[in-house]
Amino acid sequence: MTPVAILYDVHGNLVALEAVLAEAEREGARTYLLGGDYASFGPWPRETEERLQALNVIACIRGNGERWLRDEPEVPDEARAFVTPALAAARDALGPDLVERLYNLPERDALEDILVCHGSPLSDIESFAPTPEQGEERLLAGEAERTILFGHSHLQFRRAGPNGTELVNPGSVGMPLDGDTRAAWAMYEDGEIGFRRTAYDNERAAERMSSYGDWAERVVHRLRHGADD
Repeated sequence: MTPVAILYDVHGNLVALEAVLAEAEREGARTYLLGGDYASFGPWPRETEERLQALNVIACIRGNGERWLRDEPEVPDEARAFVTPALAAARDALGPDLVERLYNLPERDALEDILVCHGSPLSDIESFAPTPEQGEERLLAGEAERTILFGHSHLQFRRAGPNGTELVNPGSVGMPLDGDTRAAWAMYEDGEIGFRRTAYDNERAAERMSSYGDWAERVVHRLRHGADD
């Protein structure tokens, strides 16, 4: 198998995506695995999704960002002032046909013997932490003795998980939250997943995001600092 670029949590950040695609192509990638959260909460929702659709994709799953385009988001009341207008902006940019296509993507897939999911095998919003937590076996939903590829938390890490699993999170292309503003992704080659970081013009993305108004300031901060605080 030729190298496969693994892209999670692009979140409408077209300039980050273009930088990653250029680097992935230089490294020999000709196929892509897409792990969800493609357009919502970001500066260029439609343009990003159209760019992703042009790729040679071997797996493409739905994240909570796609599900929330139609379903009620499971967020606390204090988060709705951000989440509700963000999703409305994404719906308006994407249009009904793209919303329908994204909503109907599968929730999970596989890359050879690797399970591909968004948050965890159990859920697209419940995910594994970088360090072991009590009760996390529940998130495996019965999976054992295999690699679990997931995203959602925007934190790039790998570690041993319960029941003989290996947990691998390639991080977020468009909105990292580990203090490093560079786009995070991974490459699958010769049976191994290798992490990558790619610098891009995050200030351009932040300025574009600012044009959406007050609700977008949370995203602007993330783009500029790679963190919520």
